[in-house]
Amino acid sequence: MRMVDIIAKKRNGNTLNEEEIKYFINGYVDGSIPDYQVSALLMSIFYNGMNNSEVSNLTKFMVESGDVINLDQIKGFKVDKHSTGGVGDKTSLIIGPLVAAAGVPIAKMSGRGLGHTGGTLDKLESIKNFKIELTSEQFINNVNKHKIAIIGQTANLVPADKKLYSLRDVTATVDSIPLIASSIMSKKIASGADAIVLDVKVGSGAFMKTIDEARKLAETMVQIGKSLNRKTVAILTNMDEPLGKEIGNANEIHEVIQVLKNNGPHDLTEISITIAAQMTVLANVYDDIEIAKIELRKLLSNGKAFEKLVEFVMAQGGDTSVIHDPNLLPKAKVHSDIKADQDGFVSKIDALSIGISAMLLGAGRKTKDEVIDHSVGITLHKKVGDKVNQGEVIATIHCNNSNIDESTDLIHKAYLISNEAIKSSKLIYDVIQ
Repeated sequence: MRMVDIIAKKRNGNTLNEEEIKYFINGYVDGSIPDYQVSALLMSIFYNGMNNSEVSNLTKFMVESGDVINLDQIKGFKVDKHSTGGVGDKTSLIIGPLVAAAGVPIAKMSGRGLGHTGGTLDKLESIKNFKIELTSEQFINNVNKHKIAIIGQTANLVPADKKLYSLRDVTATVDSIPLIASSIMSKKIASGADAIVLDVKVGSGAFMKTIDEARKLAETMVQIGKSLNRKTVAILTNMDEPLGKEIGNANEIHEVIQVLKNNGPHDLTEISITIAAQMTVLANVYDDIEIAKIELRKLLSNGKAFEKLVEFVMAQGGDTSVIHDPNLLPKAKVHSDIKADQDGFVSKIDALSIGISAMLLGAGRKTKDEVIDHSVGITLHKKVGDKVNQGEVIATIHCNNSNIDESTDLIHKAYLISNEAIKSSKLIYDVIQ
């Protein structure tokens, strides 16, 4: 078998068989197939796509390229959750304790953020002494005892994806549904859960800008999951404006605490409950989604979900005093208010502009080597549909330097204020099963 023949076959729009995909993945990981040939194949896939069988085989051999986590020692049906990412998206840290409080074991491996704000691990490191690295034994014991543990991904989890993603990034082949879907699903499947719920974000602050694009990605990932014997559900959620009111790592931990105390913003709470409901139904804790939502709301109102957050943080060495008193979380030195320049109603908040503004403050990374400032971020005082008066504060920047002109300008431009009131957009667009 020759790589050049595989490239030509896909270039001509034909279907690659299982052996050809296995040959390409194994050869690229072991170094026998060079970057320039894989680049040519990626571009052929970008233009010609892949059918369901090809994408499933690609994902399967990417999974097999490294460690596959065995969670058999964890009691119960394990459900994992993945978000395609957005601005203010801290749902994993709400859903984890909430679903664990319902009795579903959450054994989650997360990554760091590259972009607007930090990833789940970065947010957790806003909590003093929180340990994101546990031994395999500690990880399993924590899930069995506390129903939840969240740690960093192992170094050898899906090495094929690491190599392919780096190459896609420099060859303009990132925006390919088969390549995006296989990248996401290979990591989720290698992480060992029995079922997966996918939160596919749609809108200006998301990777997928339109509902049609998001639906195609969701359908592809659900198909991959089913073909590899994982129960999989995808939910299309709105990311046209930031989720919740807080952007930035410590800020978002503060908002997680508010939601788990049943006092969080409506959009963040509803999306978190919707995702959590799907997870608990997959795990057979509740019979249907509506019953699940009712029972999960009870866990917020009776304090059980918040208690699980405290238990989780304590189990991983974190300082629980900041959970009981969020004012002890890292705080920025400078706070600058952004004011409305006219009367009216907020008709749009461009999520991407808010995200870039937060990154410029130091809440996110432009490169993987940059150090995140956990204390900086943005608070949104007004969301879409809210009435505002000229001079009223619509957002606050939290920063540690005085050079905030660019962030301020971006936030001003992100807000569109119109004369007529509008209804907020739907939070949940669709569920793909």
